[in-house]
Amino acid sequence: MQRSTNKRPIITEINPKSPISEAYRTLRTNVDFSSIDSDIQVVMLTSAGPGEGKSTTATNLAVTYAQADKKVLIIDADLRKPTMHHTFLRSNRWGLTNILASHGTGREVVVDTDIENLYLLPSGPIPPNPSEMLASTRMSRLLDELKNEYDMIIIDTPPALVVTDAQVIASRCDGVILVINSGEVKREMAIKVKANLERVNARILGVVLNNLDRKQGESYYYYYYGAKGE
Repeated sequence: MQRSTNKRPIITEINPKSPISEAYRTLRTNVDFSSIDSDIQVVMLTSAGPGEGKSTTATNLAVTYAQADKKVLIIDADLRKPTMHHTFLRSNRWGLTNILASHGTGREVVVDTDIENLYLLPSGPIPPNPSEMLASTRMSRLLDELKNEYDMIIIDTPPALVVTDAQVIASRCDGVILVINSGEVKREMAIKVKANLERVNARILGVVLNNLDRKQGESYYYYYYGAKGE
């Protein structure tokens, strides 16, 4: 696959003082304080369906951690419709699927980005068996290895109601953030995806409501709240 030529704008990079960037920093703070007894090092993001902003949220959350002097790795585990290589203008010829197929190591495949402290593990070539690859023992070993290299790992996955990939990854993460488009996703869908994640003992840290209009004339694109009791 050729290197992408159009970089997608990352608000926390191009305008770190904007209200939206501040909302992402609030999300980072909430993640950090979501656990008292154990560290949150591996965080997965998913959504109910496509187009809800999960990849955008994952990218900007990763940037805020990098801006806080953390060594951050963002993993594109959407092995069906990967996007992170477009976001960071990197090749997708080599990536996660190559490692899982025993054709490379993390140190060989991880690439840097134009943002200090932030690194990317692209998805790699799209495989015929994404769920099986993500459920493999090699995936578990890879995450264990990467935790020794990075302070924070952010994983972008496919929508949780579309395929089972997100559920497979969720059980191996310290926490899960669910991204919901408040104007598009029905309450029943949100409840169903939450139940699906809890069925695999995923620890849901919270929910990001995307495109939330709090009052007329004032639009907050991202808002975080605890998932418990919702």
